[in-house]
Amino acid sequence: MDTRAFGWQRQRLGTARMEGASAAAVLADTGWQRTVGGTGPYLGLRARAGLGRAAVDAELVANRICELPAARGCTYLVPDADYAVALQAGAGGPEAEIAQAKKHLGVTDKELDKLAAAVVAAVGRGPLDPRELKDELGDLVRNLGDAGKKRGMTTTLPLVLGRLQSQGEIRRVPSNGRLDQQRYRYARWSPSPLGKSRLGAVELAVELARRYFRWAAPATAAQFGWWSALPAKNRKLAVAELGLVALAGDDEERLVFPEDREALAGFRAPPKPELALLGNIDNLVHLRRDAAGEKDLEHHGIFDRGGLVGVWEYDFEAHELVWATTGKVPGAAKVVEETSRFIADDLGDFRSFSLDSPESRGPRLQSIRALAKAS
Repeated sequence: MDTRAFGWQRQRLGTARMEGASAAAVLADTGWQRTVGGTGPYLGLRARAGLGRAAVDAELVANRICELPAARGCTYLVPDADYAVALQAGAGGPEAEIAQAKKHLGVTDKELDKLAAAVVAAVGRGPLDPRELKDELGDLVRNLGDAGKKRGMTTTLPLVLGRLQSQGEIRRVPSNGRLDQQRYRYARWSPSPLGKSRLGAVELAVELARRYFRWAAPATAAQFGWWSALPAKNRKLAVAELGLVALAGDDEERLVFPEDREALAGFRAPPKPELALLGNIDNLVHLRRDAAGEKDLEHHGIFDRGGLVGVWEYDFEAHELVWATTGKVPGAAKVVEETSRFIADDLGDFRSFSLDSPESRGPRLQSIRALAKAS
């Protein structure tokens, strides 16, 4: 039973890719993609549907996809069909910060409500960035002083922006239209994707589990717990509600839908190599955090039918992709060249996260060059 190759195809890679599909369709089918200000989502969407940066950015502008606080309160790139579920999944993060600000910094509900109303009115007249909002709102934005700095809360504005995002009242849009540049403006979101309905705690758990185990199965309840950060009781109820079953009699921890267990029983891995270069937090590994037995990849990965066969980084100064494989991998050089050209021509660089700079990447590049030389 080749679960890696099954997951590879479930993630729409190789011969299972969704050629020409929209970014929204790919995200709905394979999972919300973690952004962290990096370039990874562009590469992941290209690998699954052949999409270039301009096509992805156009869907951002059209609000077919959006960066939202979602699972665990972390920011993901989400398709429009899932906005309501994602926002409710991420609502706990802003509220936890506000609770800390109220407890330790003297912040009150009254001042936050007043500021929130002013923010909604201001961005209703047109998108504004945080500096423009501060200028517009004046004394309504309170500086939280040294005590706030120690807690990473300099003013009351980010608290309100986080709450309004999770409530679907405003949305964050990249200032220059790109996912990998962490400069944002805030726009009024009307009508709100949440509408008037809200899911109960167990209903939300069921909807998250329904998506997760379609994207990531076979996966364990613990892996779902890490991704969702839901209470164990609600996760257990969701698993029961969906009728998830053990993968096999000798593998009781990993869970699947019954139809997926049947599909896996007759599944055969593609006979020929299917290679793809993916970012280190691509959904192929991020959803379960178990690539090569590790929680996260140190480098970006070269994969063949779900198995990790090499690593890579992008050298911005040399405008080339630096890579190494574990033994001979037929076809690797061609895929590396194609990916390197895409990064150079369409993205300009490849960053793991917002603070990943060409300078900080130096040790990782040296490590891979040493691996390539040794092999």
